[in-house]
Amino acid sequence: MKVLYTAKATTTGGRTGHSKSEDGRLEVDLSTPKELGGDGGKGTNPEQLFAIGYSACFLGALKFVAAKEKVAIAAETSIVGEVGIGARDDGTGFGITAKLTITIPGLDKAKAEDLVKKADVVCPYSHATRGNIEVTLVVA
Repeated sequence: MKVLYTAKATTTGGRTGHSKSEDGRLEVDLSTPKELGGDGGKGTNPEQLFAIGYSACFLGALKFVAAKEKVAIAAETSIVGEVGIGARDDGTGFGITAKLTITIPGLDKAKAEDLVKKADVVCPYSHATRGNIEVTLVVA
């Protein structure tokens, strides 16, 4: 694979630390949710960041596929990303799940589902997670 862009970020302190992108455009404090034994502080967490990244990337893939097929999708098209975390069934660590709820206003549901299926092939997040975690795609 020919890499076209590389994001670089540094984290200190783990789930209760601080992260910053190399270019300084993103800088966040991290905190652990109460559900995971943390203090539920003001910071974000890796699951929220993954939900944002996956939903944004999938929407980009959806726009790419729609443009390729000359299908107009509304500017109000949105994707709600949900990332869950919990103990793996084998008891050896933690795992995640992902759910994307895709809303494409004004588009026939069958066509929307077709575009979502094709975007799932194009999206690098979908490609990276395929077969590794449970991913659910819902067309609203």
